[in-house]
Amino acid sequence: MALSAAFILRQGLRCSRVVRSGSVFTTHTMPSRLLHQGDPPALPQLPVPHLQDTLTKYLKTVKPLVTEEEYMVTEEIVKKFGNSTGIGAKLQQKLEEKKKTTDNWLADWWINAAYLDCRGPLVVWSSPGLVFPLVEFKTLDDQLNYAAKVIAGTLDYKIMVDEKTVPVDRMGKDILDMSQYFKILGTCRIPGVTRDTIRFYGQEPDPPKHIVVAHNNHFFKIDVYGKHGKPLNVRQLVHQLRNVVERSTHPTVPVGILTTQNRNVWGKAYKMLRKDKVNKASLEEIQRCIFLVALDGPVVNPTGNVMTDAALKCVHGNGPQGYAGNRWYDKTIQFIIGKKGIVGLTYEHTPAEGPPIANLMDHIMDYINNSPKDNVQAEHTDPRPPAVELTRPQRLMFNVGQEVKQEIEDAKIALESLVGDLEMTCFKFTGFGKNFIKSQKMSPDSFIQMAIQLAFYRIHGEPGAHYESASTRKFVYGRTETIRSCSEESVAFAKAMLNPELNNAEKAQALRSAIDAHKNYAQNAVNGLGVDRHLLGLKLAAIEAGMDVPKLFMDVGYLRSSHMRLSTSQVPARCEAFMCFGPLVPDGYGCCYNPRGDAVFFGISAFNSSPETDSATFRSALEQSLMDMHDVALKEGLKSKL
Repeated sequence: MALSAAFILRQGLRCSRVVRSGSVFTTHTMPSRLLHQGDPPALPQLPVPHLQDTLTKYLKTVKPLVTEEEYMVTEEIVKKFGNSTGIGAKLQQKLEEKKKTTDNWLADWWINAAYLDCRGPLVVWSSPGLVFPLVEFKTLDDQLNYAAKVIAGTLDYKIMVDEKTVPVDRMGKDILDMSQYFKILGTCRIPGVTRDTIRFYGQEPDPPKHIVVAHNNHFFKIDVYGKHGKPLNVRQLVHQLRNVVERSTHPTVPVGILTTQNRNVWGKAYKMLRKDKVNKASLEEIQRCIFLVALDGPVVNPTGNVMTDAALKCVHGNGPQGYAGNRWYDKTIQFIIGKKGIVGLTYEHTPAEGPPIANLMDHIMDYINNSPKDNVQAEHTDPRPPAVELTRPQRLMFNVGQEVKQEIEDAKIALESLVGDLEMTCFKFTGFGKNFIKSQKMSPDSFIQMAIQLAFYRIHGEPGAHYESASTRKFVYGRTETIRSCSEESVAFAKAMLNPELNNAEKAQALRSAIDAHKNYAQNAVNGLGVDRHLLGLKLAAIEAGMDVPKLFMDVGYLRSSHMRLSTSQVPARCEAFMCFGPLVPDGYGCCYNPRGDAVFFGISAFNSSPETDSATFRSALEQSLMDMHDVALKEGLKSKL
């Protein structure tokens, strides 16, 4: 029995999208020459967990989400699956055999199952947005100067990528796999009719030397290196950007909106587009570029919350009436520079999780903060000498026939529905930050995760399956594992916090027990000993062998514990930035956060089509939960010191 694309989407695509939570990544200046794509593996292999260990953990995560009767059925199914003569043992053997012949037994399956085989739209359902620190542009010069600095900062970062001197990440004492860092520039996802492909143009013998700039739905190729391979400086980049703006004063047909479509639909339209030689050449220039820069106008349909406006602009460009046609969502890195100061990026998730993206952003912000603050000063103190022999920006032309025009109209309708359904609430929580949590000798990530659990329980009166991303980059070519944050301990904690009859000591004990349970699961996950990736491997091994998908994966326990109503990630950054994304399931929430010393930045999403969920309601419940937990921890902490 084959898995449906929608089911794979739920199990893989969105569950892979961001970054390790709980641990703080640190960087060291040792070169990453043995840790990038193409070199011999310098890290241990991803383990294949023991079958019985995984099944025991799995049952524990299922229990809070099912009835006693359902649990008994699940328990019996798991027992048969894990029997020494059962199907689980045979599939386990297949995984162990695959581990002997590959550097990472999951890697090739994962890239397809989690991304390239998924046929839903990238917009909202897959690609996150990353909002940079808010700024204000008063003039077009301000916008173009800032955009030029973003480009220059990225090219400066690219030097480290090209020279393979990107500082190496560590988690504690463990060196982490750095291969993702070398895949984010010059990369593009190519649509297919049934499966997409990924091209790493930056790793080819003749890597790209240009970027693409979008303005009013027009696309321009800009060579960002002059004679002798010297990059353009900020002043030269501003000149090139101004040329683009002057030559695209009126919107054109939004070919870029096709990249927002269902992947099968876009794959067919893509084949149609490429039949024309002019279109084919333009498509290849966009796909090959180092990255794309979208110059946008003012916010369309403002919400009154500038953080939320920025998030929506980065996630979906405000749809057909906004700037969704001024995008190419297949590109891994796509910077967005709005007219009034909204700056950020959206990234296609296939090649990498959050750390390389956040690292790139931090580098850009450092570059900008160390650059001249005004245009006049920049002309005289540009950190780079000018490159010579500049080429004029090249307009990338598209011949749009009637068939393609109809595809564009269909894409507009589909996207309008998706944009209208997504609602977001982004905010800076100022009650306290990670410094207070650390002062109480608790993990900031686990604390925030339990606040999210409590907020959900406060609203819905029941626990929700809860996904949090953990990095498995301790292993060669490692990607992610799921932290199942909903546990028996988290449910007991939520009930305790909402029980007026319990005293503060009892609530504090429930809080610490829940945090300890979360930390233990997170530790297992980063060590490759979680539940979800192992179960996915067993399922895919069965499919690859032409077997029926085992009953375990059709059981209510598996389906309910995998229906992640809370999809969460911690994305720490050195600056006041935050990541945002849509929910994983129709009746769920997305919740991404950046913990700072004395505040926490949150991006929360939900779907309007769900009568059960609302991001503003969740914000209120989350802020209340955080403050209640703060008071419980503080009072108990003070009491213990007396």
